[in-house]
This record gives sequence, structure tokens and C-alpha cells, in this order.
Amino acid sequence: MKASDLFVKALEAEGVEYIFGIPGEENLDFLDSLRNSKIRLILTRHEQAAGFMAATYGRLTGRAGVCLATLGPGATNFVTAAAYGQLGALPMLMITGQKPIKTSKQGKFQIVDVVEMMKPLTKYTQQIVGGDNIPSRVHEAFRLAEEERPGATHLELPEDIARDETDADLLPKRHVRRPIAEQKSIHQAVEALQKAKHPLLLIGAGANRKQTARMLRDFVDEFQIPFFSTQMGKGVLDERDPLFLGNAALSDGDFLHRAIAHSDLILNVGHDVVEKPPFFMHVDDGRTVIHVNFRTAEVDPVYFPQVEVVGDIANSVWQIKQALTAQEHWDFSYFLQIREKVEAHLLEGADDPRFPIYPQRLVADIRKVMPDDGIIALDNGVYKIWFARNYRAHLPNTVLLDNALATMGAGLPSALAAQIVFPGRRVMAICGDGGFLMNSAEMETAVRLKLNLIVLILRDNAYGMIKWKQSNMGFPNWGLDFGNPDFVKYAESYGAHGHRVASAEGLAPLLEKCYQAGGVHLVEAPMDYSENDQILNHEIKELSAKL
Repeated sequence: MKASDLFVKALEAEGVEYIFGIPGEENLDFLDSLRNSKIRLILTRHEQAAGFMAATYGRLTGRAGVCLATLGPGATNFVTAAAYGQLGALPMLMITGQKPIKTSKQGKFQIVDVVEMMKPLTKYTQQIVGGDNIPSRVHEAFRLAEEERPGATHLELPEDIARDETDADLLPKRHVRRPIAEQKSIHQAVEALQKAKHPLLLIGAGANRKQTARMLRDFVDEFQIPFFSTQMGKGVLDERDPLFLGNAALSDGDFLHRAIAHSDLILNVGHDVVEKPPFFMHVDDGRTVIHVNFRTAEVDPVYFPQVEVVGDIANSVWQIKQALTAQEHWDFSYFLQIREKVEAHLLEGADDPRFPIYPQRLVADIRKVMPDDGIIALDNGVYKIWFARNYRAHLPNTVLLDNALATMGAGLPSALAAQIVFPGRRVMAICGDGGFLMNSAEMETAVRLKLNLIVLILRDNAYGMIKWKQSNMGFPNWGLDFGNPDFVKYAESYGAHGHRVASAEGLAPLLEKCYQAGGVHLVEAPMDYSENDQILNHEIKELSAKL
């Protein structure tokens, strides 16, 4: 058969449902093969957005999302998405085209060494040099993308190779069990837990797996140890739990860091140092940290765990649970006091009538209209911290935020992917005006696909987070303000519905009305970032100091 036909069949064998992207002339044989496939092509308006969508598909399913681009500029537009998937541990496969490699009639026109470019950004990158290589190359790309720690992979399919004939057979899909932690490390962890007086459980992004979530649920129910999470670990366990202390959205001074300072042991399950540190280790702080992960710890000046349990995380948690016994000397009273203070603090401002909308009110009203399984997809800005701290996630992968690459422009594409994967669930993209306009053309994609989606734009006519930091660091206000289109008309020009919030009381009813109506809705809400100092610094430190 034609090599491009074999390539598509190899993708089908790996369970691929969608390919996100923009084909070019170098992809035409592949595109024709895809035409007769059960795989659905999701045509996007920018390759970067296609990459974000593939990575989000990987995040939500655990299977590598696939995106497609042509050579040269199409391939280079995948760079940010590759870094997004690689740093965020999101399984994805990028497929790019290339000019013929056997003969060339166009010199170096559009030629970039894409394989070399992708090496520092992926787990695996290869050019396919013959049709017979396709089964093994595709299988290996998926294996490495999905294997812990997950990430980005890349395959380049040159134009002349795609039309070659091949009689190669597909490789059978196989499942490999992950190695488990050895008994001595389990014993060390259990011994340290039993000696501790004030242990805490930290849940990181690597724990965001179905089986691990179940094991952690059993562990917390059995031992009643209070827990907190990193930003990308939100929702692994229900954050309404009376033992949940909060999310490590701030580096210091928050209520949660009072609890961390009081602890004498942290059972750190699945944290990845690619995220901002949820706590800082010091040589003389006397706290024991147990690293539970698929891989050994990456040591840096603020993270050097004394005990490491390396292997399948779910199995490690289960083994620790089986060997551990609850200790009478464990004392969680101070942690529970902190939780009461946190809950009281989060209620403050939840019904504040100020307009532009007060951040706590914004978060509280969105939580009201989102069911347990509703998904919010956050772009990057200071509002991400508000949602990490104040928005209680009830289920895994219902708060899609990026605390790894932390790129702008990913919020809307991520929301599209979430709605494609879960068409029956409520999905909302929450974006600043700066981040939204970086990939705003995907509004057309959402309308064309007839998705049900709300895109909430927080408008301040500036790169607000940087402007806020500029002020805090003593710099004059300069260089960060911009103009915006009329967002209501902008949405309508794509065939979507546009709305503008006129009061704090009007937000929640408007969002509910949009969900009831169905279709794609853009909601513009004016935002004032001047309250950040009060919300994230002075007020917190003053209140938490009273503890």
C-alpha cells in the first residue's frame, strides 16, 4: 500500500480519534489517506492552537493527542505547543511534512531542520526515511509520549516517502506494566510517617491519574491526614473535603504556608519540579520530605527529599497504606484551625457588589454555574492564581491550568479540546484580553464545530499581570497598555454570540443563560487588577499572622 495509508492505519491502531491541525502541500498524500479513515480531522486556524488542543486531549484522556502541520513555518509554529506538552507532561504527537528527501528541485526553499529543532523540546523526534519504518516509528512515538513521565513526540513524513509503496505490517499494540517501588523504600517511608507528629500530604500533577486518585482517596479516608495540592494537582481529590487545606498558588505568606511551616513531614505524591515550588526546603528546617513518584527526585536548592519511593505512584500509595498504622501522637489540630481560617477568608468578597467585578466574586459566581464535572480552561494571567486558590475543584481535570510553561494563548484551544472530548459537559475558557487575542481565531473553529462553549474575557486593556508586577517592583507604568476590538461585535463576526457584563450581579445569571441557550458565547467582563495587592499580599499576611 501507499506509505501514507500505512501511516494512517498505524495511527488508527494506536486508537487515534482526532488530528488537530493545518495541512500543507507536503501533507497532501497523508491528507488523502486520512480522508478514508475513521480518524476525524479538526481543522484549526493556527498550528500553535492545534498543538495546544492535542496536548489537552492527552491531558484529559491519558492517550497522546495528535496534531498536524506542514514543513517550515507550519512546523515552527508547533514549538510553543511542544514546550507546553513537554514541560506539562502532556502526551502528544506532532506530525510535520517535509520536501522530498530523495531528490530536491527547490533548493532550500522553506527548509528548516525540524527534527533537530524538536530535539530539546520532545522525548522523541524522527524523520521517516522509508515506508517500512512507519510501524515501528509510530509505535515508538506513542509509547514514549504516553509513558511516565508523559510528554511531546514528533515525526516528520517527507512528501516523497508518503507516496512510496510498502508492504510492511503493523506492530501489535502492547501494554507494559510499570515497575513498582522496592520494599526497603516503602519501609523507610512508613517508618518516617509513624515517627512524625504533624504529617501533611501533598498532591502534585503526577498524581493526576485515575488509579492514583482512587488510592489517595482510600489513603486519606483511612488515616485522616490533611492534604494540599499544587496548581496542576487540583481536583485529584475533592477539594470540598474537610481535610483539604488549600492550593499552593502563592510562594509564601498564605494560610497554607503556615500549615507547611508547622508540619514535620510532607508526603509528596507526584510533584514535578517543573511547577513553581509548593514549599521551600531548607537544610536546617528539620522537616522530612518523602518523594513518591515514577522517577527519582530532581534535586535543586529548595527540593532535596530525604526519602524516595520510586515506582508506579498508585501502587506506592497502596503499599504505604497497607504497611502504615495510624498513630495516636499524630496531631492535626493546627492544620484544621487553618482550614477554618481559609474557608472564612474565601467567603469574604464572594458577594461583593463592586464593579468591575471583585476577584472573589468572579470565582464564586463561576463556581455556582459550573457543575461538579464542569471544566474551566484558564489562560495565563494573575486570575490563574485567584482560581487556583479560591475555586474548589470537585473532580480531576476540571481546572485546566498551565503551571509549567505558563504560556498565554492556550486557554481557548484547551477549552475547545475539552468540549470535543466531553461534549455533554459544561466547558468555559477564561482568558485575559491579551491571551485571548493570541489565538482568538479559534472562535471560528468552535462555531464551525457547533460546540457549546463560553469564552469569558477579563478585559483591562493591558498585559495586566506584568503591569501589576511592574508597579510592585517600583517601575513606572510604561509599555504594557493596548487597545481592544469591540468583543461583542468580534464574537458576532464569527457567528458566535457576544455579551457584555454590566454589573457584578449580572455575571452568574448571564453565564447560566448562555449555557441554557447552547452554542458559542463570548462574555466580556471588565477587570480591575489593582486589588491584587490587597487580595494576594497584605490581607493574607495580616490574617494568617494571627494564627
